Amino acid sequence: MSLIAQVPPLFVNQRASIEFEEKHERVCDFSDPGTGKTRSRLEAYAKRRAKGAKRLLVVSPKSLLHSAWAADCRRYTPWLTTSCAYADNREKAFAKRADIYITNHDATKWLSRQPPSFFEQFTDLVIDESGAFKHHTSGRSKALAKIKKYFARRVVQNGTPNPNTVCDVWNQVNIVDDGSRLGKSFYAFRSAMCKPEQVGPAANHLKWHDRDDAEEIVAELLGDITIRVALRDCTDIPENHKFVVPFEMKAAHHRKYLEMEQLAVTQVKSGAVISAINAAAVVTKLLQIASGAVYDSDKNYHLVDTARYELVAELAEERKHVVVFFNWRHQRDFLVKELAKRNLTFALIDGSVSRRKRLEVVDAYQAGMYRVLLAHPQSAAHGLTLTKGTRTIWASPTYNLEHWLQANHRIDRAGQTEKTETVNVLAEGTIEEHVYSVLNKKGARLHKMLDYLKDK
Repeated sequence: MSLIAQVPPLFVNQRASIEFEEKHERVCDFSDPGTGKTRSRLEAYAKRRAKGAKRLLVVSPKSLLHSAWAADCRRYTPWLTTSCAYADNREKAFAKRADIYITNHDATKWLSRQPPSFFEQFTDLVIDESGAFKHHTSGRSKALAKIKKYFARRVVQNGTPNPNTVCDVWNQVNIVDDGSRLGKSFYAFRSAMCKPEQVGPAANHLKWHDRDDAEEIVAELLGDITIRVALRDCTDIPENHKFVVPFEMKAAHHRKYLEMEQLAVTQVKSGAVISAINAAAVVTKLLQIASGAVYDSDKNYHLVDTARYELVAELAEERKHVVVFFNWRHQRDFLVKELAKRNLTFALIDGSVSRRKRLEVVDAYQAGMYRVLLAHPQSAAHGLTLTKGTRTIWASPTYNLEHWLQANHRIDRAGQTEKTETVNVLAEGTIEEHVYSVLNKKGARLHKMLDYLKDK
């Protein structure tokens, strides 16, 4: 049997995406996580490569270079060769002969130092999880701005393009069309799409809020270059049920939390908390203590209570295969202890796990070798397929909307054959209620714009 015959058939939405890309040199694919965007890019490029297109450069989160892009190329377009370039092998990887070069987001800084002749080998550029470039003033964005001109074809793809504000979209689109649709000035775009609120004494102490019609306007402007597919519009994926499991803090734990909360209120009233950085630090401390520990200035944690992790382990025991997301070191440590005590097989993905080990863990989990996959959202929220799992458990909430939305689609995605659940463990009467509320509201606003794009 030929290699081509072994490739699984394309979904209807993937065929439509490939046809769209054949007609457009500049594309924004803002389809949901799990809709098969990576394969669409590979299949579309394979057609162009066969007709004489030069090489493809993929810029992706580091964790996805092998686990998503190289793996999908081997599976779906095995006649194309890849080379993965990390910081420790970059020059060697780009010197290797390949059809597709895959590198991480921060490699744009290295790429921007290459001579124009370096880019003569390329025609195609794909920026995966393009939200990493939403800040036009960041080093990686400035570097990308210098090199994008060398690519005739450009695609950005991101399932969560505007997690916080419509302004998050501006630079992602600018990568593609050089300002043709949303304008060449970010500040002019922000002034048009947002309203300022004075939040401090100085003239520049402003907070910008999206205008009510901002999503509709942006969707109208981007309609001609945008692909937008909602997950359940394109594949027959079983239902995902979301629900909250309340966690009741013990009396001593609750007293500790109230003490920290009162301190935070005092800091706000006194004016000690005046910046977003200070406010985030206060929120983090409250979330940490609600989850069972406090951290000192040396980043050592002091345990308050472990009852939450007994609850999480009980929830994990109820299903054959689950994914548990944690946010802090103490959560990881005590979940590991609790799962081991219950003889639940588990594996871990976080910043301490090498890229090679992550690939091994994902393959083993998908093969059914582990009951539980413990994962930090920063390391596992994007790109990974974990469809062996049927329940996602949040040990406590993250206040990063993009991580939350992306992580919830690790099991709820194309290839899933069973009904799934997303479980949010919530300490009632704490800041966790507010965080989950904000996540739901911001998520609704994000999908409002995406739905407009889909309609277009």
